[in-house]
Amino acid sequence: MNVNANNCQTIFEKAQHIPVLINTDVAVAGAGPAGVVAAVAAARQGVKVVLIERFGSLGGNLTIGLSTKPSGTLLGGIPKEIWEKARSIGAAGPDIKGKIPSGEIFLTSPCDPELMKIILIRMCIESGVEILFECHVVAPIVEENMLKGLIIEGKGGRQAICGKVIIDATADADVAAAAGVPFQIGSQEGKMQPVSLLFKMNNVDVKKLFQWAREHPEDLTERYISDGSMSYGLWISGFSKLLREFQMRKGIKLPRENITLKTGYGNLEIYVNATRVKEISGLSVLDISKSIMECYQQIETYAQFLHDYIPGFENSYINAISPMLGVRETRHIIGEYYLTSEDVLKGTHFWDSIAVDNSPLDIHDVSGSLLRFEGGRPYEIPYRCLVPQKIEQLLLAGRCISVDHIAYGRARNMPACMSTGQAAGIAAAIAIKDSTKARKIEVIKLQEQLHRIGMPTHLAQLD
Repeated sequence: MNVNANNCQTIFEKAQHIPVLINTDVAVAGAGPAGVVAAVAAARQGVKVVLIERFGSLGGNLTIGLSTKPSGTLLGGIPKEIWEKARSIGAAGPDIKGKIPSGEIFLTSPCDPELMKIILIRMCIESGVEILFECHVVAPIVEENMLKGLIIEGKGGRQAICGKVIIDATADADVAAAAGVPFQIGSQEGKMQPVSLLFKMNNVDVKKLFQWAREHPEDLTERYISDGSMSYGLWISGFSKLLREFQMRKGIKLPRENITLKTGYGNLEIYVNATRVKEISGLSVLDISKSIMECYQQIETYAQFLHDYIPGFENSYINAISPMLGVRETRHIIGEYYLTSEDVLKGTHFWDSIAVDNSPLDIHDVSGSLLRFEGGRPYEIPYRCLVPQKIEQLLLAGRCISVDHIAYGRARNMPACMSTGQAAGIAAAIAIKDSTKARKIEVIKLQEQLHRIGMPTHLAQLD
């Protein structure tokens, strides 16, 4: 490697032979909710699966990111199975019927992120998934528009994973973009939703907080307050008036007009979604680094607000901060079909639908402090949204599927991500068994497999 230290603009890296670490049927890049479900779904079809993850545990934003609560309900298949397993060991609560300004909304309960990591890894082991932890996917292996595998990098240096079908569950469509698949970034203007860093407060008097929340609904725009157990029993969002008072007293300006609190297991911990950094790119290492530093400063301020203004937080302290930035929006891959706002708001019927989703419309203002959070009728997701243009033997799963900015406000939520992962995993297995290209599988076979595991694929099946 030749470097001119006085004028370093580009570096020329010496070509090298990269050893093949594993030959597999399906390689899944990214082990967030979409990637894990994709890997399990494919492995249960009897094909060899490798799951590649940059962190040392599974679940991504659900677990490491402390998000813990899928928006929307889990209608069937492996996603619902995961929550049933969690509930059986006290790692999740009952589903939520919450109140929002436009009426009521149904949501899946929060989970315990640490127990969920164990559940997910157990499901992978039982299904025969091989997991590669602390590995970064750094490049696709492409020959004549055919994806043949992935270059990874970890402690062993650069190595290759060769696969017959690759599933991009990286959230940011890193594999697809590097392979040459066309994409749109954010909105039509190229703006992306703001990023956040979630944190957790301990030693909260949750009983006292419950009582205050019941007595002050006027400052809680979204709320669910359980009449029974306090574990997983609180989801409240708002606090706008109190936040304004706090800012005036401190002489500061906060980037959000509301914050969200929710309980996990037990009576001491509260998960907090409050930070925001806008007008940055989740694809830029410089912007990501800047945002994390800004979020850390905001966390200290929001913790002080909770301590000073919200009953129950008088003796609380910060006991966890997510090690990963919560990036809401980056690339939208252009697939065989581009799901639109009209499709997800009106419930367009698709012959090749592979999931029904009822996640809310959840859009954080790309350049302001507001949040659009609305319920909506269920909608269908066509298989073509998982199939990218130009590149063969590549499928998409999770929030990088082919949707526009408004449709993304629903499809980025975890129920949709897990459902698309499930479909991608089964589709990959069908392609391998039928010796066909992933874009050309018989979709009816995929739909039949999904029906066998209890996953509705069309709105008519909800009646």
